Amino acid sequence: MARITGMEVLDVRFPTSRELDGSDAMNPDPDYSAAYVVLHTDGGPDGYGLTFTIGRGNDVQAAAIESLSGHVVGREVPEDAAALAALSATLIGDSQLRWLGPEKGVAHMAVGAVVNAAWDLAARRAGRPLWRFMAEMSPEELAGLVDFRYLSDALTEQEALDILRAAEPGRAERTERLLAAGYRAYTTSPGWLGYSDAKLVRLAEQAVADGFGMIKLKVGGDLADDVRRMKLARETVGDDVRIAVDANQRWDVDAAVRWMRELAPYDPYWIEEPTSPDDVLGHARIARELAPIRVATGEHVHNRVVFKQLLQARAISVLQLDACRVGGVNENLAILLLAAKFGVPVCPHAGGVGLCELVRHLAMFDYVAVSGTDEDRAIEWVDHLHEHFTDPAVVRDGRYLTPTVPGFSARMHDATLRRFRFPDGPEWTETSP
Repeated sequence: MARITGMEVLDVRFPTSRELDGSDAMNPDPDYSAAYVVLHTDGGPDGYGLTFTIGRGNDVQAAAIESLSGHVVGREVPEDAAALAALSATLIGDSQLRWLGPEKGVAHMAVGAVVNAAWDLAARRAGRPLWRFMAEMSPEELAGLVDFRYLSDALTEQEALDILRAAEPGRAERTERLLAAGYRAYTTSPGWLGYSDAKLVRLAEQAVADGFGMIKLKVGGDLADDVRRMKLARETVGDDVRIAVDANQRWDVDAAVRWMRELAPYDPYWIEEPTSPDDVLGHARIARELAPIRVATGEHVHNRVVFKQLLQARAISVLQLDACRVGGVNENLAILLLAAKFGVPVCPHAGGVGLCELVRHLAMFDYVAVSGTDEDRAIEWVDHLHEHFTDPAVVRDGRYLTPTVPGFSARMHDATLRRFRFPDGPEWTETSP
């Protein structure tokens, strides 16, 4: 049996702040970064995973991942659902690291990076892209991956099995449809807060020409500027293209309601992260007062328990899971099942290095084997940094192409790792900030 012989962790950073790519009201100068992990094996292939940050602190995240190596190195390579469930349980059950959470923040994201690398490894060994590797598992195997602790008041194991069994008959048809047509995307690329009006208009026009049915604007810096930019965007794309807006947790509850009422004449489709991601009741009040404007959140939600509460409180009408925020594939499966139980569409967050590559697998798996629908669903698309991955996400005519390469698509090119490694890569030693 093959074993994991080593775990390598790298601090990789991209200087996106130089052009204000990724800028928003709360994060004006991000350097998109990845704490990148490689699981080396004695028989090959290796497994790759990452978690996303925006610069300073990426070293802290990398250190947290390294602290998990004792649970991984020397372990048999996981190849099936039972082994992947056992690995996840071991990592989350580390009582000393758990004290830093529990199941939240840097420690939990470290677990997610290692769990995702293990899934990448298992899918590579199976010769399947991750979405298909998961979609070919039985309902019983999938349900066995989920930790139902803290969830059973909202979702029992039997209910999860019922959801998965109900989706089973159409799996083959949906797989073929996905391979032929891909999955709907929306784009954030026109809407970064640091962009000029001229750049917003140019990129919004290009988005429509490229087939996108929705764009997203960052808001929350200045109300007059947001009204002007929203009006400009609506005039540019017309009435038939949806415009979502994203405040990145900028507001208190009252401010969120007041601000969005000023933007309402321009028909915003959703308001994303209107307030603290921990404020379930605040989201619920915003949702009540702003309806029919939808409320979306998820990229900073710590774990499945908070998602459960948001759904129970009817606080969100769009769930935005993130491939790298929670404890990896296993916990994201729990979140997909919760969304299916409550009938809330999943539109994953993907605004960061590697996130488009990873989360497309989860959305496509959801379509094939969990929700069985792509209605009112789309994956975020941000058009930069894909060239650094060996299996990059590709969007054509406003739709993600379906990945066919084995694995979870997290592997970066070796040349990228050498150039952008922090602090000693040439991008950081030879170029002035």
